[in-house]
Amino acid sequence: MPGENLTREEARERAALLTVHGYQVALDLRSATEPPPGSGPRTFRSTTTIRFGCAREGAETFVDLLAPRVHSVTLNGDALPVDRIFDGTRIALAGLRAENELTVDARCAYSRTGEGLHHFTDPEDGETYLYTQYEPADARRVLATFEQPDLKAPFDVEITAPAHWTVLSNGVEEAREELADGTAATWRFARTRPISTYITAVVAGPYHVVRDHYARKLPDGGTLDIPLSALCRKGLARHFDPEEIFTVTKQGFDFFHDAFGFPYPFGKYDQAFVPEYNIGAMENPGLVTFREDFVFRGRTTRASYQGRANTLLHEMSHMWFGDLVTMEWWDDLWLKESFADFMGAFSLVEATRFEEGWITFANRRKAWAYRADQLPSTHPVTADIRDLEDAKLNFDGITYAKGASVLKQLVAYAGREAFLEGARRYFRRHAYGNTRLADLLAVLEETSGRSMTAWAEAWLQTAGVNALTPRLTYAEDGRIAELTVVQAAAASHPTLRPHRVAVGLYRRDETGALVRYRRAELDVDGAETVVAELAGAEAPELVLVNDDDLTYCKTRFDERSLATLREHLGRMTDPLARALCWSALWNLTRDALLPARDFLALVRRFAGAETEIGVLQMVHDWALSALEHYTVPERRETVRAELAEAALAELRQAPPGGDHQLAWARFFAVVAASDAELRLLAHLLDDTETIGGLAIDQELRWAFLRALTAHGRAGRPELDAELERDDTASGERHHMRCLAARPEPEVKAWAWERVVETDTLSNALVEAVIAGFAQPGQRELVAPYVPRYFEALERVWRERTIEIAMAVVRGLFPMEQGNAATLEATDAWLAAHQDAAPALRRLVLEARDDLARALRAQAAAAD
Repeated sequence: MPGENLTREEARERAALLTVHGYQVALDLRSATEPPPGSGPRTFRSTTTIRFGCAREGAETFVDLLAPRVHSVTLNGDALPVDRIFDGTRIALAGLRAENELTVDARCAYSRTGEGLHHFTDPEDGETYLYTQYEPADARRVLATFEQPDLKAPFDVEITAPAHWTVLSNGVEEAREELADGTAATWRFARTRPISTYITAVVAGPYHVVRDHYARKLPDGGTLDIPLSALCRKGLARHFDPEEIFTVTKQGFDFFHDAFGFPYPFGKYDQAFVPEYNIGAMENPGLVTFREDFVFRGRTTRASYQGRANTLLHEMSHMWFGDLVTMEWWDDLWLKESFADFMGAFSLVEATRFEEGWITFANRRKAWAYRADQLPSTHPVTADIRDLEDAKLNFDGITYAKGASVLKQLVAYAGREAFLEGARRYFRRHAYGNTRLADLLAVLEETSGRSMTAWAEAWLQTAGVNALTPRLTYAEDGRIAELTVVQAAAASHPTLRPHRVAVGLYRRDETGALVRYRRAELDVDGAETVVAELAGAEAPELVLVNDDDLTYCKTRFDERSLATLREHLGRMTDPLARALCWSALWNLTRDALLPARDFLALVRRFAGAETEIGVLQMVHDWALSALEHYTVPERRETVRAELAEAALAELRQAPPGGDHQLAWARFFAVVAASDAELRLLAHLLDDTETIGGLAIDQELRWAFLRALTAHGRAGRPELDAELERDDTASGERHHMRCLAARPEPEVKAWAWERVVETDTLSNALVEAVIAGFAQPGQRELVAPYVPRYFEALERVWRERTIEIAMAVVRGLFPMEQGNAATLEATDAWLAAHQDAAPALRRLVLEARDDLARALRAQAAAAD
């Protein structure tokens, strides 16, 4: 639609022109529980009054609004002609005064895509739940707004809704007044501090609410008392564990108050776990929203609890990095997301029971960054964001995980206390304002005494990942004569960076354990750096560059070290070092330097000895990718059978009732394919066979059913019966995914039609159908959809919201075909659509790169 994709230039012009003094927002949400209209979207009343100053009298600008209908627009007391000034996305404003008051009365649409004000009806009890999600620019789906992060303002919010609901916004509730008929009420909330539009929020519905509070003495003698609440749907209340959530919340507040020296500035702190959420969580000040998958319906692993705690702390750190101080434009998105990703792991390790947080960071978060940094769409941490479509796609592994890794390197470079003191000055200096890169670098230079210019140029303003490889020569007595760290970069991104690294030497001790016996920490810079400290050391069996994970790099091995890992990886006692080795081996596999069969042999041999459950689950994910994409097609069934045999053996010998047993059960369900393996899954489901300690709860039942359905061993009757057993929102999503996974041509036609040709499913059900559409072993069945995919791309991008369009473009790319013909079809589309939307081309280019990488790995495995 015209004007929907706001550009950076337009935002800068508007910011130079306007100063926003405040918003008054009134929403009437009573229509949420009414029957849907016969045609058109379900809507609600939205009335917004904005007070703002203008630097040039008589100037023109626009206010953002995505709404089906606008009743009236009043500017400085004058009614404006709606039909001439509103184009569906923007309201044109002319003849501005030095001070202005604008009131917009509109009918806005509830969302089924997780963008704007999302409307969800619980199939279990028929209750309606609402929540908002705005980042980067969807507040305009709910209210008239100047939709850009640097036009901050206070918000006064009032909401009318059914009287029995819980209704929350960013501010503390100040008043609740029941309407005359007693069926509805109006809530009024305290005025917020100046905040950006994209972090305003509303949650409304009959949520299950648990309350607590956090108290802390302040340096001035006062007391900070923060009311806490945790919310979920009523249907999930029996699974909710608010005590654990509140424990982590309080630990986080203790840590961040000590680290940042700036009291939490937004009053209360609500945490709502909401249905059909597109992302993990969102840092709305005072009202954080989370994907309700964090309310665990069944037995789950410590890694899942750790992941949730990390997310809780990530969002809390945003209260300072992002909400209190906000980037000026999306170019500097890293100023909030990189910091939150780093501070989430930092606080997790230092303040909670999850002391293994840096191991997960090294193994899982960095894997995301390494992949993103080798795509054709890689970009510097500080990116060039031309418009909102660019911004939407830059919530990626570079902005989050690489940025966080770079900050970990910065702490090693500048020093921990200098880093934290820099953060304290940054908050004091820019509270409730907007910043750029230079503002942060200025305080870090003050506190560390180091110039940040060269560091920022190398780490924040260039793209790509370096590889660090040890090169050794030995003296006649067998000791190390010289150990050199060789740094390399891809030709497309040739920057060689300064790294603070540790180099560890490992050998087996008298028990056979592989242990570190020497360590050197040094600065690596340029193509070659000699580790002088290790000259004369006894010869190692393994050299681990980037031991302790101080820097961001791909770790390589010399031949002797690689040979040692092939034989003794499971004997490595240090869990972080072992995780780094798994990560390095996976990068070698992705780069076609280690055949997939070799990586999978290591998985079969050593994954059972992995003590860290988060690392084990990551290794399982990598093994599936190696099997489905990097193994030559004619070997896949043999390799799958080997993996399934190993998985079943580990499942049977894992400690009963433990995390590892559950992880191996899930993995076995994905790789099971033989008659005997599928019969076992069926017997576990109907309780005619058991594995000691393995509880087949509802989530595991669906996992087993997915496998049986994809192999044609279960069909519609079994799936419908399971939905009756689990007639919940989660059950509905599982049911839809399994329906789409059935290996029948008419099923694939139905799934394609529901996702691509019609727009009736919610975002969560679109996600479920896409996940079920293309299954391993169904390549021939879905091959006819390759040309249809490319034919539909531009239409889908044009007709759907960006969230749904991204899901379709990414999720239905024919990666499972894994052949040169699909690569050629992708190249043909890219060549013929040079003028397609840049964000759409980026998604296709990324998928193309994954496919080309898979073909290179297959070729290496075939040699």
